[in-house]
Amino acid sequence: MTTTFRAYALPLVLLVCFAVFSCVPNKKVIYLQNQEGKEPIPDEQLISYEQPEYRLQYNDIIDIQVMTAEDLIEFGFNSSNSTSTSSMMMGQIAQTGGDVYYMTGYSVDAKGNVRIPIIGELNVMNLTVEEVRIKVQEKLKGFLSSEFYVRVKLGGIRFSAIGEFRHPGKYVVLQDRMTIFEAIAQAGDLSTVAKRDEVLLIRQYPEGTKLHRINLNDRHIIESPYYFIQPNDQIYAEPMKVREIGSGVNATQTLTLITSSITALALLLNLFN
Repeated sequence: MTTTFRAYALPLVLLVCFAVFSCVPNKKVIYLQNQEGKEPIPDEQLISYEQPEYRLQYNDIIDIQVMTAEDLIEFGFNSSNSTSTSSMMMGQIAQTGGDVYYMTGYSVDAKGNVRIPIIGELNVMNLTVEEVRIKVQEKLKGFLSSEFYVRVKLGGIRFSAIGEFRHPGKYVVLQDRMTIFEAIAQAGDLSTVAKRDEVLLIRQYPEGTKLHRINLNDRHIIESPYYFIQPNDQIYAEPMKVREIGSGVNATQTLTLITSSITALALLLNLFN
């Protein structure tokens, strides 16, 4: 019995050590840390961030509303002339994760144009929302004699979350700006085994697409140009090596793995004796 136990003692010890050291440490999963080798940022310090004004690209959708003085008097400043039925339909689309402005907005085609009633094709590539508003307003002056109001808004922020997210998928968020942490929260946060220090951000530019590596563990990400995501961004989170190994990613799973291993080894010892 002693000889047999010694024969299996070394594999058992190695298995226990392997399971313990393959756990994912907190340092790899905590966001916004002060990284070694970088200037620390105290908790109460004001951090400036970079948010360049977004310029429209291919596949963007913009919402354009034109209201005359008569419309504003009839419907009010905070209302549009849309019916309550269409508003209810848009609400249902939003709740099911659909693209609210796909049916009602204006999509930017590959040439950078949108097709607008009365105006026709209008090139908006690489323009800001405010520049588009001014352009639409100038075009409509030749068609409308009375006072009118033009509103142009970005039809939400569309982004994709793929890889080690709890709820990967494509999302549409109806707001003008969004941080990368808000986008991650929208997708249910990253899984425990996601590489937070090497997240891949795929971003569209007028001349093509660029890949950016970002470190979510680093507090200095707030100062980077990737703190705010842009429409059509794709966020890819790779898995750690521990996922390939298949060991526990927390104390409970590791303890379960060790217990199961010891039980299996005990059964083998019992069979050989």
